[in-house]
Amino acid sequence: MANRYAIILAAGQGTRMKSKLYKVLHPVLGRPMLQHVIGQLNAVQLEEMVTIVGHGAEKVSDHIGDQSRLVIQEEQLGTGHAVIQAEELLKDKDGTTIVVCGDTPLITSETYKSLFDHHEREGAKATILTTKVLNPTGYGRVIRNENNEVERIVEHKDANDQELLVNEINTGTYCFDNKALFQALQKVSNDNVQGEYYLPDVIEILRSQEEKVSASITPDSEETLGINDRVALAQAETIMKRRINEKHMRNGVTILDPANTYISPDVIIEQDVLIHPGSIIKGESVIKTDAEIGPHSEIINCSVGDASIVKQSVAKDSKIGNRVQIGPYAHIRPEASIGDDAKIGNFVEVKKTVIGDKSKVSHLSYIGDADIGSNVNIGCGTITVNYDGKNKYLTTIEDDSFIGCNSNLIAPVTLGKGSYIAAGSTITKDVPEDSLSVARARQTNKEGYASRIKNRNKN
Repeated sequence: MANRYAIILAAGQGTRMKSKLYKVLHPVLGRPMLQHVIGQLNAVQLEEMVTIVGHGAEKVSDHIGDQSRLVIQEEQLGTGHAVIQAEELLKDKDGTTIVVCGDTPLITSETYKSLFDHHEREGAKATILTTKVLNPTGYGRVIRNENNEVERIVEHKDANDQELLVNEINTGTYCFDNKALFQALQKVSNDNVQGEYYLPDVIEILRSQEEKVSASITPDSEETLGINDRVALAQAETIMKRRINEKHMRNGVTILDPANTYISPDVIIEQDVLIHPGSIIKGESVIKTDAEIGPHSEIINCSVGDASIVKQSVAKDSKIGNRVQIGPYAHIRPEASIGDDAKIGNFVEVKKTVIGDKSKVSHLSYIGDADIGSNVNIGCGTITVNYDGKNKYLTTIEDDSFIGCNSNLIAPVTLGKGSYIAAGSTITKDVPEDSLSVARARQTNKEGYASRIKNRNKN
C-alpha cells in the first residue's frame, strides 16, 4: 500500500451560514463538522494530514489540537490555490493524497478507504469520488469514455442536452498521485470570471497529458452533502442522527422514537437499554445494560449504571450507579456521584455530592457540596446550605442517618452515623453519632389573635 496523505479544505468563510462562528466549526450532533472529517480520515491510517484554514485559524486550532497540521491561506483564491498551500509539506512525497472539503462531515471512513483502494488499484493519476442522484441539476457531470475512465467534468451550465442526462456527479472529493497533483497545480490558470484557481482544472490537465483519471462511485449520495447554509446543516444533523440511532438499534438498543432521540457520536450504549422519546444523550456518556432513559431526559458526559432509570431529568458530568432511580424532574449537576440502589426523586437538585448506596433524596431538596453515606434518608425540602456568600463548605451525613422534612444543614457540619434530625430543624453544629437533634423554636399559640390581625388588615 502506498503512503497516504490528506488535505482538508477549510478556509472558506461560509458567508451563507450568516454566522460569526467559523463555518467548519458549526456542530453536527454536538461535534464540529471539521472534527467529523478528521475523525473519519484518521481511521484510514494516514502518514500526514494538512488542513487549510483562513480566518479563524486560532479557533480551529483550539478544536483540533495536534490532530492535523494547519496551513493558513491568507487570501482565498479558489480550491486549487488552497491545495497549493500544502506544497511545502507534501510536494516531494511519493504516495496518494486525498483532497476533501471540511464541510462534508457525513463521508465515512469506509468511503475514504474505498476511494484510496480504487485509486491505487486502477493505477490512476487522479480519482474522483462520484455519486448518482435522481436530480443532478446544478452539479458537475462526470463524463466517462469507452474505457470507463473519466474524460472530463462538465459543469451544469456548460452541459449539452446529452450530458444533462448524466446523473453521475462530482462530489468535490479526489485522490491524486501526490507528485502529479502539485506538478499539475503549477499549470492551473485563473483566467476565468472569478479570477480563481480551481482544483477540477487539474483533471483536465492530467487528461491532456493522457494520464488515467478514474472515478469511484459511492452508492450513498447523502454522504456527500456539503454544508453551505443552515438548511444543509439541519439536513446533515438529521442524516447523522438517523445513522447513529440505527447503529445503536442494530447493536441491541431499543429506541422507541428514533426521530425524536438525539445521541451524539461518542456515546456508548450497551445492549437492552430502553430509550424513550425526547431523550438527549451527549458527550462521552456511557449507558449500561438494562438502563432506561427518558422520556425527555438529557444526559451529558455521564455514566449510567445497570438497570438505572433517568426519567424526565437532566444529568451532567456525573456518575450514576446501578439500579438508581432518578426523577421525574431531577437535576444532577457536575461532579455528583450517585451510589447503587439510590433514589433521587421529584424536583431534587444534586451538585458536587457523593450519595452512598441505598440512600434516598425523594423530593423537593437541594443537596450541594455534600458527602452522604449509605442508607441515608433525606426528607422533603431539605437543603444543604453550602454557601455563605464568599466560600462553599462541605456537609457530611454519615451512614444510616435520617433527615426530617424542611431541614437546613448549615455547612460546614457533620451528622454522625445513625443520627436523627427532627423535621423543621436548622442545624449549625455537628451532631454526634446516634443522636436526635432538634433545632427549632418552641411553638406558641395565641388564642383569638388571628381575628385581631384580620380586623387590623381591613382598617
